[in-house]
Amino acid sequence: MTQTASLAVAEADERLYQALLSGAPCPPVRDLLGSDLDAAYQVQELGIQRRVAAGASRAGRKVGLTSAAVQKQLGVDQPDFGVLLDEMLVSGEGPVDGTALIAPKVEAEIAFVLAADIDDPSPDQVRRAVDYAVPALEIVDSRIRDWDISIVDTVADNASSGLYVLGENRATLQEFTPAEVDMSLTSNGETVSRGTGAACLGDPVAALIWVAQTAARLGRPLRAGEVVLSGALGPMVPFLPGQTIEATITGLGTVRAALNQEKP
Repeated sequence: MTQTASLAVAEADERLYQALLSGAPCPPVRDLLGSDLDAAYQVQELGIQRRVAAGASRAGRKVGLTSAAVQKQLGVDQPDFGVLLDEMLVSGEGPVDGTALIAPKVEAEIAFVLAADIDDPSPDQVRRAVDYAVPALEIVDSRIRDWDISIVDTVADNASSGLYVLGENRATLQEFTPAEVDMSLTSNGETVSRGTGAACLGDPVAALIWVAQTAARLGRPLRAGEVVLSGALGPMVPFLPGQTIEATITGLGTVRAALNQEKP
């Protein structure tokens, strides 16, 4: 990487980090990174390293932009991934504190929990590494002002990660078929999003395989105990104070979250 490119990566990292700290959204970083996806992943990793240095721990990965509907919403045409941290996991039992969020949206997903490291990410090994799956809600957020993002912007911004909620019902890959599930998402009891397992790259397991192979290629392979959010099963919707969101996924059950606080 040239010195100019290194400076651009550092400047993009600082811009996003200040937005995270202040809660004030920043301009897109594509003016700094152009269309360089590798540079965007370097920015992402720098941001994660900052948060780990401040006390967070890596907890897994998230696959983003797997649904054609979400890709259309954001004007992109390929998946990406981000890093989950332990501090991103919130309980669905009580209201979610939204004071640190900027412009949250929510989507329903299947989360896979791994029982083994994935050093050789062949499809068979990836499947064998899955301990179980649970229903999940991902509360996505963007440090970029007005969600004005390209794929470079969202990758640099840790794939627009915010928080996530895991349901309690567990199922193994022998007990259900992720590609065949139906999903319904309600807001205060009203259906606001529907989708299927096939909407997630054709099969949520395919999304898991994609991120396992991509992470291994980048030198950060998936590890036992990690959680992988495999991607949206339908269109994401705004997550506003006073909303109670509940997703029902056939074969997995339900998961819910409520947002109770405005930003100060």
